[in-house]
Amino acid sequence: MQHEAHTGHTEHTEHADHTAHADHRHQTHHTHHRAHQPEAHAHHHASAATWPMAAQATLHCLTGCAIGEVLGMVVGTAFGWGNLPTMVMAIVLAFFFGYSLTLRGVLKAGVGFRTAFRVALAADTLSIAVMELIDNGVILVWPSARDAMLGDALFWISLAVSFVIAFAVTTPVNKVMIGRGKGHAVVHQYH
Repeated sequence: MQHEAHTGHTEHTEHADHTAHADHRHQTHHTHHRAHQPEAHAHHHASAATWPMAAQATLHCLTGCAIGEVLGMVVGTAFGWGNLPTMVMAIVLAFFFGYSLTLRGVLKAGVGFRTAFRVALAADTLSIAVMELIDNGVILVWPSARDAMLGDALFWISLAVSFVIAFAVTTPVNKVMIGRGKGHAVVHQYH
C-alpha cells in the first residue's frame, strides 16, 4: 500500500516537473520574443515597403480620386460651370472620396470616428495631393482636353492617360512613405 502511494507520488512529482518545464519553455519563449521584438518590428516595417504594397495603396487612392473627379466633372457639366469651378469641385470630391474609402476600412476595424479620420488624413493626404497635381496638370497641358465634354472621346482618353501617369508618379511616393512607417503603413495597423 505504501508502494502504491509512493508510485502515485512519483507520478505527481513527474507531473510537477513537466509543468515546471512547460512553464520554463513558456517564459523562455516570451523572453526570447521580447528580446527580439524591436528587431522583428523594424524588419517588418522595412519589408512592408514593397512595390506591390505601394501599388495597392496608390490604386486605393486612385479609386477615390477617379470617383471624385468624374463626379465633379458630371456636376460641373450639369450646372454649366466653367473649367475652373468644375476642376475645383472635382479636386474637392477626389479628396472626399479618397478619404472616405480609407475611413470606411478603418472604421470597420472598430476604431472611433476621430481616430479613423486622423488615420485617413495621415494615410492619404500626400498621396491624393500628388495624384491630383499630376492628374490635373496633364489635363491642363493637353491641347483641348480642358474643353472636352463628357461625351467626347478626348475627355475619357485624356482622363485615363492622366490617371496612368498619376499612378506611375504616386506609387514611388507611397513606397517611400510606407517605408518610413507613414502613409498607408498607418492604415495597415488597423487591418
